[in-house]
Amino acid sequence: MSSDQFLQIENVLFTIAMAGYLAAMVLYALFLVFRKDVFGIWAGHITAAAFAVHTAALVTRTIGAGRLPLSNQYEFATSFAWGICACFLIFLWKYRFRALGAFVTPVIFIVIAYAAMQSKEVRELMPALRSNWLVLHVSSAIISYGAFGVSFAVSLMFLIRGKMSGSTFWQEHVPEEKRLDLISYRAVSLGFLFLTFVMVSGAIWAERAWGSYWSWDPKETWSLITWIIYAIYLHLRISKGWKGKSAAIFAVIGFICVIFTYIGVNIFLPGIHSYA
Repeated sequence: MSSDQFLQIENVLFTIAMAGYLAAMVLYALFLVFRKDVFGIWAGHITAAAFAVHTAALVTRTIGAGRLPLSNQYEFATSFAWGICACFLIFLWKYRFRALGAFVTPVIFIVIAYAAMQSKEVRELMPALRSNWLVLHVSSAIISYGAFGVSFAVSLMFLIRGKMSGSTFWQEHVPEEKRLDLISYRAVSLGFLFLTFVMVSGAIWAERAWGSYWSWDPKETWSLITWIIYAIYLHLRISKGWKGKSAAIFAVIGFICVIFTYIGVNIFLPGIHSYA
């Protein structure tokens, strides 16, 4: 089978995965609106199925392109969506509350829809990207951003739950605020660990590719800003016992910075990282 045929298959699988995430998002919304467990159950099944198809799409892209799909806007965006879904499914399996999907699947769909708007053309890697550091650097970013996406969704749930204290449905399907706060903290901790790997590996890679550990490129600068925001969150959490609404708002702001670092910088502040 030729590389073009693999890429055609990848395009079909990508479309199916995107449709699956959309269907799951709609079903999760119906789950919240009509408060019927059947919608939430099917939404979870469809999300898992879409994730499996999405994984197959990435594998097929890897075979067709002859390299891991981590080197342009389309590839990173679809991998970013995959990372958010992977982290979501892990947290869903661990904490067992379906309502989380109603807040995560819209983020997954928005990111994969952004990927769909990018060029899917496979191009030869530029010299600076022909490095083993590419896999470590970008894979760490995918896991980091995925974890931050989950913390964002959980933090939104925390902020909304206080206003739904009289709802039996929310009491039954959404953990108490103390538990939501803890889940968000764990997601941020995971994301921060891998974001640190992103920063360190990126600096080493930059020195080898361009002769400088740091060049104050817009994406480097905003990655540092994002890292500092989450570092402050964790510092206040550990040293001051910072919890509750303020921490949730901080986690939401942090993810907004993540999105700007990835998408906003490329649109408004292009630099040497404009390829991803």
